[in-house]
Amino acid sequence: MEQYLELVRQAKHGSTDAFASLYQEVYEDLYRFAVYVLQDPADAQDAVSETVTDAFASIGQLRSEQAFRGWIFRILSAKCKRRRKEYTNRTVELSKELSEQLAIPGNAGDEAEYIQVRIFFWELPQQDRMILAMHLFAGYTSREIARQLHMNENTVRSRESRALKKMKEKLEHGGDGREGNKIKN
Repeated sequence: MEQYLELVRQAKHGSTDAFASLYQEVYEDLYRFAVYVLQDPADAQDAVSETVTDAFASIGQLRSEQAFRGWIFRILSAKCKRRRKEYTNRTVELSKELSEQLAIPGNAGDEAEYIQVRIFFWELPQQDRMILAMHLFAGYTSREIARQLHMNENTVRSRESRALKKMKEKLEHGGDGREGNKIKN
């Protein structure tokens, strides 16, 4: 941990080598997060590149060395939000990871269910989608998500739980909340 903090200190003082080392440590997580939020590998790569460029240009303003990871993810999150606004009407692909997380027993691999999961995911409020993406796709803990989104850790857990429950209920009821339209097992 101390070596990591020393890299941040050096990067804050203009060391490109130190910044490159930090970048190597977070690149995979940044890219994975951007792919799941933007649903387009090329856009994700662009967002990560812009994030790294902006972070390098402004790292001297970083107040706390411990905050580097959250700080760079906040920059990426803002880049992703801007890009999402640019193509709100574009169709997107959602990873099967979320489908598997919400799968109804007996329907594993069902293409119709996979499509429904994608639809229900994008119907969630933006903050709930962000929490799910950060946890399920980027592997962040509730504590890490809470710090990055400036929320209470319990709030993050409850929002994630409610969002998953809402999506699962929609799947079980065919999307309209009525018992009669359950997806067949």
